[in-house]
Amino acid sequence: MRFLADLSEDDVKWLDARAAEEGKSRAAVLREAVGAYRAEQSKQGIERYFGLWSRHGSTQDGLAYERRLRGEWDRDVPLKPGTPGA
Repeated sequence: MRFLADLSEDDVKWLDARAAEEGKSRAAVLREAVGAYRAEQSKQGIERYFGLWSRHGSTQDGLAYERRLRGEWDRDVPLKPGTPGA
């Protein structure tokens, strides 16, 4: 099926460059992009979020980050008078 789509000039330039790099047509790159998008959207539950930090450029380990934050709870912090447990 064919259809008409409006893309920005920058997107068309990027698409053409990508197609040239891969030795494919613009249409082939678009078909692959739609297929990849559909596969990503069909993931359920944890699969959808696995690797989320790295996909967005974070190099920090999520578990190490969580442990560091929770480590703050282990410090002996004097409670203010009048608070429960003081």
